Amino acid sequence: MNIKWVVAAVAAAGLAAAVIVGGTRATSGAGESSGPSKPLSPEVCDAGAKPANLNFTLKDSAGKDVSLASFKGKVILLDFWATWCGPCQAEIPGFIELHEKYQAKGLAVVGVQVQDPDGALLPFMQKFKMTYPILVGNGRDDFEEAYAPIWGLPTTFIISRDGTLCRKRMGLHPKEQFEKDVLGLL
Repeated sequence: MNIKWVVAAVAAAGLAAAVIVGGTRATSGAGESSGPSKPLSPEVCDAGAKPANLNFTLKDSAGKDVSLASFKGKVILLDFWATWCGPCQAEIPGFIELHEKYQAKGLAVVGVQVQDPDGALLPFMQKFKMTYPILVGNGRDDFEEAYAPIWGLPTTFIISRDGTLCRKRMGLHPKEQFEKDVLGLL
């Protein structure tokens, strides 16, 4: 069976599970950096929130190295997505709006492209007029595993200024939900 079909089936199952459980779960297995100096309230961070692993350097869409740690001190909306993923495409306009509206207040919207064929990224970014940084996660299983489990696309993480992995949202969510998550941390 073609790997893309297997991934699509897994993504569909993950989306169905996300809809059934409401799309919000506590995260696990994503920590390596230091924790918050004071606990964040349940309104802004899931119970049991752990430090996000920001110790990765990935290439951006222009081929330049970008350290995820360079975003520490900002609220990070970290989105794992693929060009062929319909729900991912539906979320992108909202992420562009959030990036443009809150970047000056300390929001870093960062896309991580995964599971795509070579050459798919730049035409897609141009078509969707993407203005936020896109990192290439293809072939970086170590990076995906640091944020595991990622059972489907899109999977989006909300990380606080101090590096706490506050939310994990699987599947399609409205811009307003992400805006609420982000505003609670800005």
